[in-house]
Amino acid sequence: MEDFEDDPRALGARGHRRSVSRGSYQLQAQMNRAVYEDRPPGSVVPTSAAEASRAMAGDTSLSENYAFAGMYHVFDQHVDEAVPRVRFANDDRHRLACCSLDGSISLCQLVPAPPTVLRVLRGHTRGVSDFAWSLSNDILVSTSLDATMRIWASEDGRCIREIPDPDSAELLCCTFQPVNNNLTVVGNAKHNVHVMNISTGKKVKGGSSKLTGRVLALSFDAPGRLLWAGDDRGSVFSFLFDMATGKLTKAKRLVVHEGSPVTSISARSWVSREARDPSLLINACLSKLLLYRVVDNEGTLQLKRSFPIEQSSHPVRSIFCPLMSFRQGACVVTGSEDMCVHFFDVERAAKAAVNKLQGHSAPVLDVSFNCDESLLASSDASGMVIVWRREQK
Repeated sequence: MEDFEDDPRALGARGHRRSVSRGSYQLQAQMNRAVYEDRPPGSVVPTSAAEASRAMAGDTSLSENYAFAGMYHVFDQHVDEAVPRVRFANDDRHRLACCSLDGSISLCQLVPAPPTVLRVLRGHTRGVSDFAWSLSNDILVSTSLDATMRIWASEDGRCIREIPDPDSAELLCCTFQPVNNNLTVVGNAKHNVHVMNISTGKKVKGGSSKLTGRVLALSFDAPGRLLWAGDDRGSVFSFLFDMATGKLTKAKRLVVHEGSPVTSISARSWVSREARDPSLLINACLSKLLLYRVVDNEGTLQLKRSFPIEQSSHPVRSIFCPLMSFRQGACVVTGSEDMCVHFFDVERAAKAAVNKLQGHSAPVLDVSFNCDESLLASSDASGMVIVWRREQK
């Protein structure tokens, strides 16, 4: 990875999809500081010695754990336009949202039966490219090809604020700062990353940086001190995020593959005796899902391994399973252009494929587990959202 010279003006400045609580973030933040300082080489995931964790999860294999009973429900309110993002609410089993290139966002409730669309958020004049839940799930932030971001109240679907992109460019991705949800990072089509204060609607001073291409993917580490951004030229940049001011300092650059768009970045920190390696999961239009190890506190990445999928042009995304740390082996899930949802065990040396779900009729773009992994949602390029029910053991 490339090094960037420190900008003296930025020194001392500061800088999810995961189903964890605010307390979990804070605990992980405290423990994570020790991870980078003294990390012996080893597995990126729980090891076979993790007896206590295995006791919590049971003795079933990963293949058994990720066996699915079939479709729980199909949402088709966005059919004919792609749904690039689907996300369960944080620490929630039954609340789901998805955004569409038709310009709207749907908030769905899965219980009581039958599952229903609670409300559809309308206001964007072009397709919605991305959205994120706040930690408390009371707020959603969305980005759109209409060059605006919007702040929504999830309770009643009200648009609280509309914020134009500082560059008047198409907005392509967004993520909340995990510790301070008053700050949101957005990436746009003019190659810029901006830190935005959603209370004031203004860009944070010193919170902008330029990449080599259109910014397609963003992810923070759990403590919120490292931000990774991926672009359509195949590069992933790491930034130091100043926790006091919101300023960004560019740290490292990795060229995943020149000219291959980086469409998804997912970060996961392991902070126990069983797994001390922070990891990054990346999709990059290479027909491979890539797993990287984060080797230092500047976000330097080292490729651990890859898994075969089909992805050459669509913005496919992937996730770490939320309960990965509680069982032997560890699973990741990804969409794919072969219209399937793929599960891989990142610890298995051979035959890493754990399961494959078939049912979509278009490339699968995104996947999301609820907090206890009882339900998985997947969205596709035709606008279909499928909720899958895991077999009960």
